[in-house]
Amino acid sequence: MKTIKKYQEIIEQALLNKSYGSTPKELYDPIEYIMSLGGKRMRPVLVFIGCDFFCGNIEKALHPALAVELFHNFTLMHDDIMDNAPLRRNQTTVHEKWGNNVAILSGDAMFVKAYQELCKTDSDKLPKLLDVFNDFAIKVCEGQQFDMNFEKLQKVSIAQYLKMIELKTSVLLGGSLKMGALLANANESDAQKLYDFGKHVGVAFQLQDDILDVYADTEKFGKQVGGDIIANKKTFLLLKALEMVEGNRFMKEELHMWLNAPHFDPAEKVTAITSIYNFLNVREIARNEMKRHYDIALTFLNGISVAEIKKNELIAFADSLMVREV
Repeated sequence: MKTIKKYQEIIEQALLNKSYGSTPKELYDPIEYIMSLGGKRMRPVLVFIGCDFFCGNIEKALHPALAVELFHNFTLMHDDIMDNAPLRRNQTTVHEKWGNNVAILSGDAMFVKAYQELCKTDSDKLPKLLDVFNDFAIKVCEGQQFDMNFEKLQKVSIAQYLKMIELKTSVLLGGSLKMGALLANANESDAQKLYDFGKHVGVAFQLQDDILDVYADTEKFGKQVGGDIIANKKTFLLLKALEMVEGNRFMKEELHMWLNAPHFDPAEKVTAITSIYNFLNVREIARNEMKRHYDIALTFLNGISVAEIKKNELIAFADSLMVREV
């Protein structure tokens, strides 16, 4: 894990030294704020890892890594507006602090800044990196739209949900690894396998997030626990519960009563639906689905012919992401 920490330090130092702009302050202060909230910086770290995985020059990975981190935080800023989220990494969200209009505009500026950073890449590598970047950028938007569509649909299948989180969350992890691989001149087949590894780890990570939204400690999670339940978000846990209560009339009525209640006490709703989840054991079912995707990810990694020490380093980082007390 020493190498991972080194990459995180490089990214943090680069972000600390980076100026996003000064005037008008209302545009740039929110960017400074969200970029200072920390986190594991796993997406830019994955760019470094993907490059090092194929023995590339990691110094060449810094600007693409920063581009990925800017893009990721741009999506978080806009997602928080759409989700009416009060907290991000246990701090007040940008739209709560400055208002929706400022958060939208600052997010737009971050998107442009991401492209500016990516364009600092060596010209011979830039076309392929732009292809990967544009691909995951549009897929993230598609995933977010599917997520919003699901709020209006009466019925969403688990297969539809898994596809949505693949687009919204997972392709960015896979794309980060692939960008790093391409920087190191990996062949397309190996770069794609690394992408698929990251994609399935991303699905597992999001399933874990669904579990943590219900069961995590607020201080450790950094977001409002139970927020998905309050908002009737169609997570894996809710969709599985809806599927399982079909054979239990009383539990089905109770679950639908809470989902359709126009007025309710948020804490009471979270407690009631969590009790249903506990009775149906959907937490364990979600854990099993999470493990299934993680195991699929490992099969793609095993298909790449590189030194085992490189694979073990990547597995160690993926394992560290999945240890969040689910």
